Amino acid sequence: MRAILSDLGLGTALRRMAGLRLGLLHQYPPRPLSVSAIGEQGNDSDLPSISIVTPSFNQAAFVGKTVDSVLSQHYPALQYIVQDAVSSDGSQAILANYRGRGVDIIVEADKGQTNALNRGFARSNGEVMAYLNSDDMLLPGTLHMVGRYFRDHPSVEVIYGNRLVVDEQGSEIGRWILPGHDEEVLRFVDYVPQETMFWRRKLWERAGASFDERFHFAMDWDLILRFIRAGAIFNHVPGLFGLFRVHGDQKSQKDFRDRGAREMAELRHEHASGSMHMTQRILRHFAYLWKHKQADAALPAAIRKNG
Repeated sequence: MRAILSDLGLGTALRRMAGLRLGLLHQYPPRPLSVSAIGEQGNDSDLPSISIVTPSFNQAAFVGKTVDSVLSQHYPALQYIVQDAVSSDGSQAILANYRGRGVDIIVEADKGQTNALNRGFARSNGEVMAYLNSDDMLLPGTLHMVGRYFRDHPSVEVIYGNRLVVDEQGSEIGRWILPGHDEEVLRFVDYVPQETMFWRRKLWERAGASFDERFHFAMDWDLILRFIRAGAIFNHVPGLFGLFRVHGDQKSQKDFRDRGAREMAELRHEHASGSMHMTQRILRHFAYLWKHKQADAALPAAIRKNG
């Protein structure tokens, strides 16, 4: 049913009518980024090590900007691995420019994005982990904020934030402002902006230490649901620190109606069935979206205050 609604565009139309941004990509005409950096100067002693993996295949138009967005963080304890699946579009020449600059460039054939992630993380050793697709970016200051948060909140195992949506040229065309963490909503709808999510290695190991390679679209949601099943402590950090790029060739648009919808239906059936009555689920979802609308409406004032 969800796939049918998506094909008809009804879900998008209903969200626009309700004034909701969450779940939409093209929200307004391209404009300069409303936020260019996050965070403030702080105590950077004893920051945890962070491992980031970027899977890439034929993303020459964007991968350099992705790598720059990570390296420009100047995080003191960073392990950055780019896992390229033998690209043939010039990506390898671009990535070669980063050798010796704090990036592990791995060029080898793989069995798709999920397999590439597992290959990359098998080489990692950071206390905190994340992955960044080769067309997305981080805002300056993100990694220091993440490191301080994990250092100062030892019981929290997963954090995620808000995203700006950008177009092929890097202009802002939307934003996802989440209202806070709601474990029950996450069991049946994945609203976590993947490029903003970081987790502890100990949790990764407790939850199986790999992405499930059965999934090619919803592998990040599957990981989130396994984290929940493993008893993970989550927190939503109310900051804009990930940039999600929208372009015509990305997998998240091309594959959704075919493979993605089926994978999400499978995960929803496995993790949400019986968790609450359908009426309760609808009301819970409605409350979540209402809180999102309030948080989104408050963003412009917060940007002016911090700017």
